[in-house]
Amino acid sequence: MSDIRELELDGVYEIVPKKHGDDRGFFSETYNSRVLAASGIDLAFCQDNQSYSRERGVLRGLHYQLPPFAQDKLVRVLRGAIYDVVVDIRRGSPTFGSWTGLEVSAERWNQLLVPKGFAHGFVTLRPDTEVFYKVTAFYAPDHDRSIRYDDPAIGINWPVEAECVVLSQKDAAAPLLAEADIGFTYESGR
Repeated sequence: MSDIRELELDGVYEIVPKKHGDDRGFFSETYNSRVLAASGIDLAFCQDNQSYSRERGVLRGLHYQLPPFAQDKLVRVLRGAIYDVVVDIRRGSPTFGSWTGLEVSAERWNQLLVPKGFAHGFVTLRPDTEVFYKVTAFYAPDHDRSIRYDDPAIGINWPVEAECVVLSQKDAAAPLLAEADIGFTYESGR
């Protein structure tokens, strides 16, 4: 059984799977749809993604896909550590533009569930970090969008010095939230 706790934003969860160890090593069930469904999280994942970052300070995000290809994501770290951030981009939401962040690491053995309607990004806290995540919709390049990681209207407090941040060209050119193509509307009771 996993420990599951909702974070500050509606529908965003930290999940910590149980780890069973002995002198040989350990075993852990890192994903179980029945366990999540029993906690009210009923998702059908269709694609797994993995990224590797050589350096500390590699920042990927803030990313999302527009409907009808919006993705829920279940993120975990296989090696190293990240600071993982989620931003509410559902127009009309009482927390629109708000963010929450969490260290996700191989040592902490935790995961972050990012629901549809939220932008997602992370920065590596250690070199040689590998991130693995499951998504509920296939990658759709025509629906892929991003928001500036340093948008002052959002005000994310990234735990890496600005001069250490390593960005892709796509992320460096991302628009501010006020200029972004959003496509999500808040539905209470979701």
